[in-house]
Amino acid sequence: MNVAVIGAGLVTLGAAFGIGWIGSSAMNAMARQPDAAPKIQTGMLIAAALIEGVALFGAVICFLAN
Repeated sequence: MNVAVIGAGLVTLGAAFGIGWIGSSAMNAMARQPDAAPKIQTGMLIAAALIEGVALFGAVICFLAN
């Protein structure tokens, strides 16, 4: 099996875990403080976008390293 494929899979799993964790934490925070929901949601979206960007770069590097 190709090492780049394994690396890309690990990058995808890491990104999925990170975004899931952020989403879960944001939902808990919004349930505890509904008034702060817009600020929490904005922070969650920014963090998720950063994780997706890092995952994309990681996948590209895995395929270019092959």
